[in-house]
Order: sequence, then C-alpha cells, then structure tokens
Amino acid sequence: MNIKEKELLIREIEKNEGILRLVPTWVPRTFLLPGRRLKLHPNDLYILGTERGGINERWLASSTQADNGINTPFDEGLSYIVIENNKKVLLKDAIELLGEEILGKQIMVKYGGWRVMAKFFDNLGPIPFHIHPLKEHAEKVRKIETSEGFYFPTQLNLKENNFPYMFIGLSPRVNKEDVKECFKNFEKGDNGILYYSQAYKLQIGTGWFIPAGMLHAPGSLVTYEVREPCDVFTMFQTIVEERPVPKELLIREVPEKFHLDPDYYLGMIDWEKNADPELRNRNLITPRVTKDKEEMIDKGYIEKWIIYGTEKFSAKELTILPGRSVIVKDEAPYGLILIQGKGYIGSSEAITPTLIRYGELTQDEFFVTYNRAKEGIKITNTSQYENMVILKHFGPQP
Repeated sequence: MNIKEKELLIREIEKNEGILRLVPTWVPRTFLLPGRRLKLHPNDLYILGTERGGINERWLASSTQADNGINTPFDEGLSYIVIENNKKVLLKDAIELLGEEILGKQIMVKYGGWRVMAKFFDNLGPIPFHIHPLKEHAEKVRKIETSEGFYFPTQLNLKENNFPYMFIGLSPRVNKEDVKECFKNFEKGDNGILYYSQAYKLQIGTGWFIPAGMLHAPGSLVTYEVREPCDVFTMFQTIVEERPVPKELLIREVPEKFHLDPDYYLGMIDWEKNADPELRNRNLITPRVTKDKEEMIDKGYIEKWIIYGTEKFSAKELTILPGRSVIVKDEAPYGLILIQGKGYIGSSEAITPTLIRYGELTQDEFFVTYNRAKEGIKITNTSQYENMVILKHFGPQP
C-alpha cells in the first residue's frame, strides 16, 4: 500500500465512522461442484477456467490466502476494502499499517492481527470426509491447528441440494485397525472409511462445532463457516459421488516421508473426540439469544449467538425488525454480511443483492472497527414489511 492509498484509507475510516465496505471475495475449488445459491451469476461460476474449478465459496472479511495449489493467485481468498472512487486496498495490508485503528491496540498486541476467517460454502453434494490437523501435525507443514464452527442460514437454504447430511466422527465401537486399513487402500478405489462413521440430517437454523482432529464430511446445505485463519485440510475419503478425490488432497498436509505411512494418518485423528458416544450432544450448536428476547423485540431487534463454545472465534445473527432503527454495541471488531433485507449500517446503504457478477461491487458486506463496535453502530431497516438479517463474525476477544 502506497502513501496515497494509506491516506485514502484513513479518510475512509473517518468519513464512514469506522465502518468499512468490503468487496465480494470468490474462491473456486477443483474437487467440488458449485451449489448455485450464493447469488453469483450462473455464467460466472467457471469464469476462472474449468481447470481451476467452479466457484463455490465466498470468503468474508478475510486476511487469509486460499491454498488452491501452485496456480493460486496471490490475493485469492483475501478481502478488499472499497475506498474513494471505488478503489480497493487489501484488508490484510490495511491491518498491517493501521492495525490499532482497525482492530484496537489490545488485539494487535495480543494476537498481531485478524485471527479469524469466515466464509460461505455452497456445494451440490457432500464434501469428502476430511480432517483439519492437530497442532503437532499442522506445524510439520508450516500451518496452524484449525477448528471451525458451522451455521446453516435459512435465507440461503431454500433448496437443500443433493445431500443435506453430514458424516462426522467415528462409531464408538470402531476398531483402530479397521480405520488403519482404509489408509492402506488409498489407491484401490473407495477406501470404505465412511463405513466407520455416522451421519446426521442437517437442520437449517442450527450449526455444528468441528474441533481440529475431528473427521467430517459436510453436506449440501449452504454453510456459514467461522474458523481460525488457515486454509488447511487433509482428505481421508478416496471416492465421493463416484468421483475420485485427487491424490494431492490426500497427502497435502502430510510430510513426504509419511505419505505411505498408515500409522501417521491414524495419528492425525483425535480418537477420543471422534468416538465419543455423546458427540452429537457436545458438538451440535443451537442458537441462543444474547439477551432477554422480549426486551430485544421491544427495542426492535433479535440477536442470537449462532457459533460459540470456543474462545478462538464466534458469530451472531442479528435481525432488525421492519421499520425499526437500533444502536448495536459489541466488545470487539467484526466482519458482517447482510443476508436479507435492506437499510443502513451507520451512514452506509446496505442492500441484499439478488444477483452478483464476478468482480462487481455490492453493498452487503462490511467491517466494523474496534472503536465503532464499542461505541455502537446505528442500523436501520428501511423496509416496512421484511426483516433485515445480518451475520457477524468475531475473532478472539481482546
């Protein structure tokens, strides 16, 4: 970022009283089929080329680069801030230069930056059974341990697509040697690992917490995901929907000397959590109101915790009732995305888009800086009939 861009960014922060407008950030995946519910124009789903895959993810308030192999552009997955005359600067660069103004001094001193990433993912079918490595395994490939929280928004799931179920964990009575055998069969067609898991029907308006080391195969609901800032995963399933999983996805987070070592793959699994008989009860997330519900309705809004249970990240769903205006305060900076309705966030007009072209600017995504979050922002629903619904994602608290 040059001096002029820095000056424009400072002016933008001051002009909009700490509320920054973000550009939509689209990410393709080669091994999945787009679910077509993120409002990206159908003609643009493969705009990056079929060799790079269809676009099935929108990353939100992201300072984390996507890891899509050697052909990944330097800014894939990274969010841009809109500044004067529709110019753009990377949120990542802005935080490096103006971290205390954007995130607050405490967060910068304690964490050194924006230590969270959020996204929507939208697939026609299931994601292959995979794992996010534990710390000891992630560090071997210069990445970090990553847990994640899921939420299934009603507004984006009017159609469930092909497989609204999630395989998660392992059956409590599974033998480790049976699972180990699956790793010996990586190149023999279907390695059969799903025979040892268990699936649950995904319920719209709820979510799941997925700790590092937990095997899971997310289903075909549009998912709002909040997690630690690293695009890290290892696939453990070799065939999904009759399609082979590329070998590089099976070994991508495994040091070369362990590529053919079934004991190494077995060691990546947190066995106690995966085979827990109470797995569903411990990991299913049901929304919780942040305050007395009737008191909130009287003031014109309803707010719920939708991802919680960890100090590393969290998320809320905020509903502004028709024709109402409220002041909302939070203890930390956050990214937000509007998923229903229209109105104003501070002085900025906010509109849920119907259709988005690749590269087009929108008015549905913002970043709220630390001081503005603490002091509160005014949010106004200009519709007299429809709710205004916002999702808010937070990193670790100051």
